[in-house]
Amino acid sequence: MYSFQTRVRYSECNNHHEATLTALLDYLQDCCTFQSEDLGIGLDFLTENHTAWILSSWQVDILRYPKLGEQLVISTWPYEMRDFFGLRNFKIEDAQGELILGADSVWVCVDTDSGRPMRPLPQMVEKYLPEPKLDMEYLGRKLPRLPQGEERTPIHVPHYFIDTNQHVNNAKYILIGEECLPENFKVHRIWAEYRRPAVLGDVICPHVTIEPSCTAVGLCNEDGAAYANLLFYEKAGARVSMQRTTE
Repeated sequence: MYSFQTRVRYSECNNHHEATLTALLDYLQDCCTFQSEDLGIGLDFLTENHTAWILSSWQVDILRYPKLGEQLVISTWPYEMRDFFGLRNFKIEDAQGELILGADSVWVCVDTDSGRPMRPLPQMVEKYLPEPKLDMEYLGRKLPRLPQGEERTPIHVPHYFIDTNQHVNNAKYILIGEECLPENFKVHRIWAEYRRPAVLGDVICPHVTIEPSCTAVGLCNEDGAAYANLLFYEKAGARVSMQRTTE
């Protein structure tokens, strides 16, 4: 397990003095990036070997939102590597060791020259030592098929959405989806599937369906092809009843 400590900053808080949803997701992304850097298989290694890890899906269960100034411990560890997939857990604990957030994620190792999935390099397999899975409800990699939904205002991808892979960062899709939620909707579970990367200048068209159990947000291009499909729940243990995709 790899961990780092942090404190909830004012710049990471909303108007309720709590860490924002995207701040929590950024902690997770930072944690796995720090682990890779400290193991010597970080961004420079990946660039030199024309390789990248691309997030395919994640499920994030938020038990509570930490407050301004709280001390936190962010942790991550891989629990399985098979074919070109890497499976990884995360957790956030408070200063008393109480769990605040638990997460599951599925990553794909990609050859950046061809854009095709590839098996992780031997150095990755050697250094990403698997540990036992987090005790949580696992929903899987494939989301249910989302309905068409109500179309909302399209968004032109700005520079500040782009990360080191030259794509829209994973957390930015969640930020867009969060803007589509009903008023006073407090997210306690996110289930997200990433289908294709959006890049600078692309247009992202949100399609929103509000159901009793959750709000579904499909983020698509102008032709209707999905960049990401998102499900937002107000309860961490809720399940969805939509038809499961077989794609």
